[in-house]
Order: sequence, then structure tokens, then C-alpha cells
Amino acid sequence: MAETQQNRSEPDQLARLGELLDRQDIYDCIKRISRAIDRFDRDMFLSSYHPDAVIDAGQFVSDPTATYDGGEALHEAGQDATLHHLTNHVCEVEGDTAHAETYFLYVGRNKDGSNWAAGGRYNDRLERREGAWKIAFRYTNIDWSGMVPETQVPLFTGLPDDAQANGTPSRSREDPSYRRPLTNLRQVRMPEDPTAYSRPEA
Repeated sequence: MAETQQNRSEPDQLARLGELLDRQDIYDCIKRISRAIDRFDRDMFLSSYHPDAVIDAGQFVSDPTATYDGGEALHEAGQDATLHHLTNHVCEVEGDTAHAETYFLYVGRNKDGSNWAAGGRYNDRLERREGAWKIAFRYTNIDWSGMVPETQVPLFTGLPDDAQANGTPSRSREDPSYRRPLTNLRQVRMPEDPTAYSRPEA
């Protein structure tokens, strides 16, 4: 009896496993876009969209290529660095079509030294074509924005000469996140009083 019940449950378990794999592929697709924007990685950005996709992002309503080129120009002119954080994520999968809503937090280090923050949501329709999940339509909503006061992080100020030995942050494939294998090239050290770095400086 137990064996019969177990056999009956196997198709359901396989179906659930298939859906979990689909959801992971979908989330990976969405995450690639955020990394690509922050690293100015055009190929990575385009890999998450079908060629005929449409992106609605405020003043931008266009195809993936034009949207990427416009976004890179915008951030190159306005910010020294950006971080697109993904938070809450829900996804509905129906056959080869999926709809997802993903919350995001954006922080940008502006050229004038100020910090800009915003929060919103990506609403995506994804389609699985030739076995690959990619976005067919993205609608970006901004729910709030504001400025963040500038502060210094003591643990990362007054660093020794080898501070960038493990790589210099870059909006390109020269960024340390692309380095393989990622190994430590700095001298091993610890400050005598770690508590001296416990409070942010104005």
C-alpha cells in the first residue's frame, strides 16, 4: 500500500521539481539584468531578453538594444557607480509563459558626490522559447525616491597600498567579480582595535 502511494506521488513531485527549476531559471534571468546594468555588461543584459522584447522604463519605451545603450549613457553621465538590489519576488508560471513581479532598491553614487536612492518594481512577462526563459515585456514602476546623506565607512578609509590588489571595482569585465579563480592577493592583517572602525564618519 505504501509503495503504491509513493508511486502515485512521484509524478506530482517531478512536476513540482520542474516548476522549481523553471522558477530558478526565471529568477536567474531577472538577476542577470541588474548585474549587467551595474557592470555595463551589454551581452549579459541582452541575454535576458528576447530580441523582440519591449521595455517600458519611464522615458524609455523600446527594444532591449536601444534601452541598454540609453541606460548605459544615462548612468555613465550621471553616476560613478550603481547598485540594483532585488528583494521580494513572486512568479506565476503557466506553460511556456510566466508573469513575475520583483521589488528593487536602487542606489547610485552621483558624479557630484551625492547618493541617490529609489525603490520600485519590475513587472515582467517571460516566455520560454527553444527551452530558454527570457523577458518578452518589462514594465518598470518607481514607487519612491530620495537622497541619502553622504558618510564614510571607517573600515574602508585610510587603506594601505595593497587595498586594490584583489581588484578595482569597475563598470566593465575588469571588475573583480569576473576574475577566475578569485583568490586573495593582499597581505593578511587585522587592526589592533577593531572597535575603532565601528561608527560611520560624517
